[in-house]
Amino acid sequence: MTPQAKSPAVQHIHYFEKPVHWEAWLSEHHASSPGIWLQLAKKGAGASSVSYDEAVEVALCYGWIDGQKKAHSDQFWLQKFTRRSNKSLWSKINRDKALTLVKAKKMKPAGLQEIERAKLDGRWDAAYDSFSKATVPGDFQAALEGNARAQAFFATLDSRNRYAVLFRIQTAKKAETRAKRISQFVLMLERHEKVHP
Repeated sequence: MTPQAKSPAVQHIHYFEKPVHWEAWLSEHHASSPGIWLQLAKKGAGASSVSYDEAVEVALCYGWIDGQKKAHSDQFWLQKFTRRSNKSLWSKINRDKALTLVKAKKMKPAGLQEIERAKLDGRWDAAYDSFSKATVPGDFQAALEGNARAQAFFATLDSRNRYAVLFRIQTAKKAETRAKRISQFVLMLERHEKVHP
């Protein structure tokens, strides 16, 4: 029995007990669906479903990506999955997973096409660090060292705000944009402002 949905719209929420069911759905709909909310069971809640890691691996095979996460019920949470767009950034984690899937010959043509598109337009080489692996780059560290007030405030940031700054610096496409963002963040930190209140 499929768990009942509260929000968003019921027609866009799907439940799959096993990865093979999620894969069957993607095999049929990956090119036509704009995206879905996938119900994933919370650990220890007494429910079962495809796991988050399994869902991401299957999605990568078909050129899809995970996105927003939402609360849903006592037993399930919702994870948005959509087709990867022309501007979708690659995380280093998903890039590594995709390479593993290619080697295992699990990647489908749609997934291979997304990898090739990313390689051609530079998104593949520009993959960003995950939350847990993000480090302060040298140019930003030097800018912080030039402003003691900003450096001291940066040291007090929680992990969410720290990553928000590092992510925005790392994902700048041009050197000028990166330099501008670093300057803006140093000034923001000097004023004791955060990305997330």
